[in-house]
Amino acid sequence: MELTALRGINEKRAKDFAKLGVTDTAGLVRCFPRAYLDMTNRVFARDVLNGDSALIACRLTHVEPLRYTGRVKYLRAWLEQDGDVFCAVWFNMPYLAGRLKEGEYLFYGRIQNRYGQVSLINPSFEPLDRNARLKGLVPVYSLKGSLTQRVMRDSVQAALRAERLTSVIPEELCRKYAIPPLREAYLSVHAPKTQQELSEASERIALEEYFTLISAFKLIKGDRNEARLNRYSVTEAEVAAFEARFGFAFTAGQQAAVDQIYRNVTSPVRMNRLLQGDVGSGKTAVALTGIYMAVKSGYQAVYLSPTEVLAAQNDALLRKMFPEYRVGYLAGGCTAKEKREIKAALRAGEIDILCGTHAVLQADVQFARLAFCVCDEQHRFGVAQRSALGEKGDSPDILVMSATPIPRTLSLIFYGDLDVTTIPDKPRERQKISTSIIPTYKYDDMLLWIAAEARAGRQAYFVCPKIDDDEGEVMSVTELYDELRGRLPGVRFSLLHGRMKEREKTEVMSAFKAGAYDCLVSTTVIEVGVDVPAATVMVIYNAERFGLSQLHQLRGRVGRGADKSYCFLLAGTESEEALERLNILKNTDDGFRLAEKDLELRGSGDFFGTRQSGKFLRDINNLHYSTEVIFAAKRISDEAFERRLNFEAIQRAARQKYEGLKDVVMN
Repeated sequence: MELTALRGINEKRAKDFAKLGVTDTAGLVRCFPRAYLDMTNRVFARDVLNGDSALIACRLTHVEPLRYTGRVKYLRAWLEQDGDVFCAVWFNMPYLAGRLKEGEYLFYGRIQNRYGQVSLINPSFEPLDRNARLKGLVPVYSLKGSLTQRVMRDSVQAALRAERLTSVIPEELCRKYAIPPLREAYLSVHAPKTQQELSEASERIALEEYFTLISAFKLIKGDRNEARLNRYSVTEAEVAAFEARFGFAFTAGQQAAVDQIYRNVTSPVRMNRLLQGDVGSGKTAVALTGIYMAVKSGYQAVYLSPTEVLAAQNDALLRKMFPEYRVGYLAGGCTAKEKREIKAALRAGEIDILCGTHAVLQADVQFARLAFCVCDEQHRFGVAQRSALGEKGDSPDILVMSATPIPRTLSLIFYGDLDVTTIPDKPRERQKISTSIIPTYKYDDMLLWIAAEARAGRQAYFVCPKIDDDEGEVMSVTELYDELRGRLPGVRFSLLHGRMKEREKTEVMSAFKAGAYDCLVSTTVIEVGVDVPAATVMVIYNAERFGLSQLHQLRGRVGRGADKSYCFLLAGTESEEALERLNILKNTDDGFRLAEKDLELRGSGDFFGTRQSGKFLRDINNLHYSTEVIFAAKRISDEAFERRLNFEAIQRAARQKYEGLKDVVMN
């Protein structure tokens, strides 16, 4: 149903919902709260740790005129609570100026507490008297445009009344496993009476989502024993000669991976393989050797990267390692003329290896004789995107790579159709990175030490956690950038974040790698793949906001050269739980052990999330549920497929939810 069919939603308001990605009532009921207010748990702003969110009752005393810093508009209001004066700041929300009047309010938002100066960043708010009717756990939604929490709550409840919300899990299995009705779970998630009710409802919705997703994977995967159409002629001696180009001996794990790929491509069955390994294990060298097997046999190959920064880096590497072959580059930042020329050369067979980003997946990108596909950082791509890549040639071999070690339990569920190759060891020259948790009182000393390192010719990363746009992601990183430049004059800083254009990101990273800057202040866009040998220091702010696997990936951006490298973890909280997690990272450099621990501590929702499944599961990111939900969904899906229960409805639901399935043939 269209949103405008709901009472209170006109065309203007529907456009604000569209900014949240919500265009109909089905999408609105899936716009899950990002937090819940416990109306009995109001706190004093001065007691909240930096980076934590809080519910604060206070008096708004006055609002400053709208100001500008660069291209960013910001509005500041001054608040008073129990004699303490602090401020609230909203970025790029000038329309709020007309809503903020002197009076008593409830504010909910992220606290920034630096050097005793307290501020609320992009908080949501409502007049205190209007909240008298709100009891227990109250949902807090992400907002865009002129939307308010009250409008969101009323609109979601109206959408819940309009939607049927039926389960695709066969009724017989719902009865067998005592699975409660889906509709009740949605009602509870949007208006929970207790924490227990919220938890149970979240798990029920997650079960439905994973059931549909796992069923979708089954439809996409098809027959894993697909016959080979491309005949490789490369010999083992030629492969060994190519390996010698790297200038170092492959580890036992790398050589075993190469041998498995060679056996695959010279067998009667098409290769469909996942290659995973820890940071610095040498996966790229293995992938390039696989590409050589194809081009030496007279075929084309493609190397797909998730960002232009990584694609440009991989393009330079391919040109270096394959001087006798023709390498092409295709990405969104290419000019229209460059794109036309590359596409024409591909069709004519004049390019042997194509390196690119998502632009490679466009329908008009056609190959003459594609036989080998490498999909780098596979968690950045959806399954349907990888399937689309495989359709570019006549049953090409597929090698997907993951730098984020995937716990075995999850890989069996989500990559059960793939042959999994793991590189367990690291190159001998790879050094151990010294990891430290830096207390607040040592922060200034750390900055002075980094400044000295910069003067000595070494480089550093400063990383902010990626925060939702409505919580001020860009300003959090730009604020840190301005602060560091002010505190370390003479040190050359550059800025990088996800809202920049791809060409800008590429230019910044290229300049940093070339030594034009000493320090890079960034969000997690530098998390994987970026290779800057002179970078020896990684500083991670609010480290408790990251999972262990993600922290390990960030730490892996340093230690890639000859100099001793360091990782400094700055916690925004002193909670025992957060410090325990950070100490695990400090004392462990095994990515596989950290991945399993991450899964144990944070649950599958945080571990697997959008990072591991591309566009899949994005809308249940706010829900919290246990790992057992995934295994239960797998068992139920297996039984439904085996007994062909409700099969047409499952097929329909999977295709409807994941557009990439619309052209997939059922098996």
